[in-house]
Amino acid sequence: MTATIERGAATAPVPPPTRAPKKPGGFMGSSNGKKAVMAVTGAVMVIFLVAHMLGNLKIFFGRDSFNEYAHALRTLLEPIAPYRTVLTLLEIGLVISLVLHMWAAISLARRAGKARPVKYVAKKSQAGGYTTHIMRFGGLTILLFLIWHLLDLTFGVVNPKGFDSAPADRMIAGFDASRWWVTLLYVVAVAMVGLHLRHGIWSAFQTLGWANRGRYRALRATSGLVSAVLVIGFLAPPLAIMFGVVK
Repeated sequence: MTATIERGAATAPVPPPTRAPKKPGGFMGSSNGKKAVMAVTGAVMVIFLVAHMLGNLKIFFGRDSFNEYAHALRTLLEPIAPYRTVLTLLEIGLVISLVLHMWAAISLARRAGKARPVKYVAKKSQAGGYTTHIMRFGGLTILLFLIWHLLDLTFGVVNPKGFDSAPADRMIAGFDASRWWVTLLYVVAVAMVGLHLRHGIWSAFQTLGWANRGRYRALRATSGLVSAVLVIGFLAPPLAIMFGVVK
């Protein structure tokens, strides 16, 4: 009598491959998504800065010219849209862009810190440390000044002329020589904006892969030139008012 021995399978069953779990947040939660958010919101804010600078320069053409410009902003698409509707929507969009820009920047900074839990033994270069401190504390300075700027020239809460005065009167009173400290704060804040803008434009060039050796100097100069033009354009009106050029 012979016994029959059943043999098992020659190889163990292989489980189907499992997909790697998706990162929470999708594209917006990824580093590339956050960089895209920074790029788009940064472009929105640059467009706003250029338009705002050109509007501020209207003060050199007289009070009436500046007041007409301010009135035109508040009556955009009127009578289709009610008074100040378009301007309010633009302001809301700008605030959203600013919040998203700060969120993306902070998220990327935290992610970079977690990816490098052990600090380098060698110290960072002086230029790199300088840029880091400027971008970190400069952003807070700009945010605080933006709040003051709105309370002063937009809502007139802290302006000597008050809310019911004409925009040109508020601007000239806001940067009067007796309020030199306001002009000084404005200069510091605008300088911080210029440094932020220069670094941001250069970072955008690098992210897009344009900053190669052949274009390095030209793009570096472009970053500096754009930020310098905006800084000079924003500082010209308050300094002219403080020194009595514009009255």
